[in-house]
Amino acid sequence: MSRTPAPDLRLADSAFLKAARGEPVPHTPVWYMRQAGRSLPEYLKVREGVGMLESCMDAALTTEITLQPVRRYGVDAAVFFSDIVLPLKAVGVDLDIKPGIGPVVAEPVRTLADVEAIPDLTPEHVPFITEAVQALVRELGGTPLLGFAGAPFTVASYLVEGGPSKEHARTKAMMFGAPDVWDALMRKIAGIAAAFLEVQVRAGASAVQLFDSWAGALTPADYVEHVQRHSARVLAQIGELGVPRIHFGVGTSNLLGHLGDAGADIVGVDWRTPLADAIERVGDRGVQGNLDPTLVFAPTEVMTARAAEVIEAGRAAKGHVFNLGHGVIPSTDPDQLKRLTEFVQSYPLG
Repeated sequence: MSRTPAPDLRLADSAFLKAARGEPVPHTPVWYMRQAGRSLPEYLKVREGVGMLESCMDAALTTEITLQPVRRYGVDAAVFFSDIVLPLKAVGVDLDIKPGIGPVVAEPVRTLADVEAIPDLTPEHVPFITEAVQALVRELGGTPLLGFAGAPFTVASYLVEGGPSKEHARTKAMMFGAPDVWDALMRKIAGIAAAFLEVQVRAGASAVQLFDSWAGALTPADYVEHVQRHSARVLAQIGELGVPRIHFGVGTSNLLGHLGDAGADIVGVDWRTPLADAIERVGDRGVQGNLDPTLVFAPTEVMTARAAEVIEAGRAAKGHVFNLGHGVIPSTDPDQLKRLTEFVQSYPLG
C-alpha cells in the first residue's frame, strides 16, 4: 500500500476549510453535491459500459471522476465519488444499483440474525478507497478532498425496504415495533459509516460529509429518539481525527437544529428552507447551501441574482459554504454551472 501523501501546505489557505472552521474567507467557497456525475459528458464517457458500484470500486476510475468537476469548474473542494451503499457492498451485502431504480438489496434485513450477519467494515475491505484517496490528494494539491458516507437512517432504510421507498413503511415499522432490531441495525451501520469515513480521512481527505437522504421522513421527536445518537456516533468518531464535518439531510427544515446537535461543524440546508432561518436554527455552526438546483436552468441573470441572495444571507453564519440545496440535476448545462461558480467566487465580501 502506498504511503499517505503529506498534507499540501496550500490547504491552509483553502477557502472551503477556512469557512468550515468559521474563519474569515477570501471568497465564499463553493462546491456542488453530485458535481462528479451525470451532468458531465466526460463522466458519461468514462462510465460507458461500467456499472455504478464497479466504477466506485475502481481506484483509477474513481480518481478520474472525482477530478473532472474540479478541472471543469474550479470549485473550492472535490467530493469523493462514491455511493452510500458502497460500504455495504464492500463487506459482502448482496446488493446492486439498478439503473432507473437505485440500490436494490437481495435479502432485506428483518431480524437480529440478519443484522449480526453483516460484517463490520475494516480498511482491508476497501483498499481501493485508500488508493483512490491517496491518488486524489496528490493530484488536488491545495484543493481539499471531501470524504463522503451515507448516514445510518438512510442506509438502514435501503436495507430494510430492499430498495428506495417513498413511505419508508417497513423502516418505521421496525423502528417502532422492533426497537431491539432497529437499534442493533443502526449501531451496525453507524460503525460501518464511521469506519468508511475514517479510511478516507486517514488516506488524506480534509473534511467529510454525512448524507442523510431520507431523514426528512421523520418527525423531530422520532429523529431524536431513534436516529440522532447513531449519526452522532459517526460524527464523533471522525471529529477525533480533527477534520470538519458536514451533516446534510433532504427535507429536514424541522430537523436542522438536531442535525447540528448530532455533532456537525456545518449543517447542510436544502433549498426549501430560507438560509437566514436555517442559520437561526443551527446555532453556533456553519451552514452549507442552498440555491435551488433548478435555478441553473433559469436565465443566467436570474440564477446569479438568487445566488447573491444566498451569499448575502450566509454572511450571518459562523461560516458559509455555497452549494445547491440538493445534488446537481443530470440535465444541468455544465457551462451554466461554471458561470455560477465564477459568480460565487468573485462576489465581493468586503
